[in-house]
Amino acid sequence: MSYVCDECDRHFKYPKCLKTHHLTHTEKRLFKCHLCEKAFVRNGHLKRHYLTHTGEKAYFCDICAAGFSERYKLNRHNKTHKNDRNYACQTDRKQFSEKCTLKSHSVTHDVHSREKKYVCFFCEKKFSTNRHLSSHYLLHTEERPHACEVCGKAFAQKHHLMRHYRLHTKEKPHSCDVCGEAFSRKDTLKRHDNRKHSE
Repeated sequence: MSYVCDECDRHFKYPKCLKTHHLTHTEKRLFKCHLCEKAFVRNGHLKRHYLTHTGEKAYFCDICAAGFSERYKLNRHNKTHKNDRNYACQTDRKQFSEKCTLKSHSVTHDVHSREKKYVCFFCEKKFSTNRHLSSHYLLHTEERPHACEVCGKAFAQKHHLMRHYRLHTKEKPHSCDVCGEAFSRKDTLKRHDNRKHSE
């Protein structure tokens, strides 16, 4: 089933995507690009748009490492690899077209399993680096140095702020390799995978 915008006939897979898209027709576009005069409803969309001018790549293909400035371009590119994925990771079931790419991906699992010798004084949680422990300590204090530019909500850790931004941008960077459903958080994708696709 497809949901169609009555203003511009664009098609969407989910009703909430159509609802978000509708804002582009109804709300004032207050965030203007000073390089090309394109305007956006949300500041996060403007920030993402700037990548098209700088050439900076924010999204990378996990198969061939090609970089893209916009998420939809990566998604379109990923479709070219659908039949190429012959190597599967035994830990998280991600699939790759080359054995060397699978090997470099597998290293990410090794990093998580290395010895955790840094222990939190407050809750005894363990970390493999002192930097991760220092960042974790902020959760136990009132310090919230990372604030959202859109709504002002503040966070102790930067990655929590980055995850929060996805609420404003509606970005869903984690997609299921089996059915294609996309999620804003990695842990939500894992829960989905365990519920829908576990053998």
